[in-house]
Amino acid sequence: MDNRELAERDLAHVWHPCTQMKDHESLPLIPVKRAEGVWLEDFEGNRYIDGISSWWVNLFGHANPTITEALCRQASTLEHVLLAGFTHEPAVRLAERLSALVPGHLNRLFFADNGSSAVEVALKMSYHAHLNAGESKPLFLSLTNSYHGETIGALSVGDVELYKKTYEPILIRSVQTPVPADRSEAAAREASERLETILKVHASRISAMIVEPLVQCAGSMHMYHPLYLKLAKSLCERYNVHFIADEIAVGFGRTGTMFACEQAGIAPDFICLSKGLTGGFMPLAVVMTHEEIYRRFYCDYLEYKAFLHSHSYSGNPLGCACANAVLDIFERDDVLESNREKAGWMAELTEPFKALPNVREVRQTGMIAAVELQGYRPEERINLKIFDYCLRRGVFIRPLGPVLYFMPPYIIEREEMEKLIQTAYEAVRSLS
Repeated sequence: MDNRELAERDLAHVWHPCTQMKDHESLPLIPVKRAEGVWLEDFEGNRYIDGISSWWVNLFGHANPTITEALCRQASTLEHVLLAGFTHEPAVRLAERLSALVPGHLNRLFFADNGSSAVEVALKMSYHAHLNAGESKPLFLSLTNSYHGETIGALSVGDVELYKKTYEPILIRSVQTPVPADRSEAAAREASERLETILKVHASRISAMIVEPLVQCAGSMHMYHPLYLKLAKSLCERYNVHFIADEIAVGFGRTGTMFACEQAGIAPDFICLSKGLTGGFMPLAVVMTHEEIYRRFYCDYLEYKAFLHSHSYSGNPLGCACANAVLDIFERDDVLESNREKAGWMAELTEPFKALPNVREVRQTGMIAAVELQGYRPEERINLKIFDYCLRRGVFIRPLGPVLYFMPPYIIEREEMEKLIQTAYEAVRSLS
């Protein structure tokens, strides 16, 4: 089998996510045969650095031996059992470990299958908890430019027009408050003042505020100061609005701390985790909350008070085994310290972008760096030009419109990071 044969078979049947399929009339579809570390390899032996951790999930690279071993061992004993009326050790162990790890006292864990589903769970749980306390609060509050997933509820609380505009008529009700304009404390304070203005008017009808802490990833990698999280959480407490931290993309060390909320010294009412949770091996997500929320559902059976939300694969043992292996790696290796060193490499290597006339800004938070271009119209599809240039030179990145970004696996070596970023630099320089 070669690349062309598999690509033709694919395009006869497979509808790819976040893709205008017509683009593949001219843009190559890359069949991946195998992967190891930061490298993807096609059927003709061409290798590509995975510069975005395959949508931010492969924290420790592909075919990581620790996670692979855990997955294989679990598959030989228990591959799946429903989590209603049954339990298993991998799920219990993961719940215990995460409860001890996340900020605050979020000791109650609910399993889901993916990030969007986790957001749905948090939204429903927040609304229902208020309802069980005698309050009907049908609105949700989120930041402008935010993204929380693409199921109906998750899409409703997002604010990226590309994803949301088409489905606007069928979405649930939400209110947006301005995201801080930049990473300054002044911008954080100004945005918090705008937030309080909204809460004064609408708080009695708002169940929860949901935010992506520090970095709005699908929102063109917009970044803001941790102070905003601290101020927003304080306001939510004052106005009886739950605070949901969507750490699906930024959790597990990506921003420089284990969880981004730690940099603000806050504990949310809910935290949503997925993506890097299993190191890219299995779909799994969790929503964690505190005892007060949990107790609002705990009673002699009353149908309307029970939290009736389920997934067939909730708490899947294979996913839980992979997640436990990811936590094993964090415990065994000094991952956060290593990431700080590699974030330093990233800052050094992205510095030359700042001198290019078609670069508006270079920004970075931990192991996330973004280069925002200027002077291009959307119809120029500048992202596809950069994607194609880099792919032909053994680098896989996927720019968000005029913003190219780097979120490589944590195991990336200096030489690999140099190739990744310098190739992207040449792509941007070639455009100008």
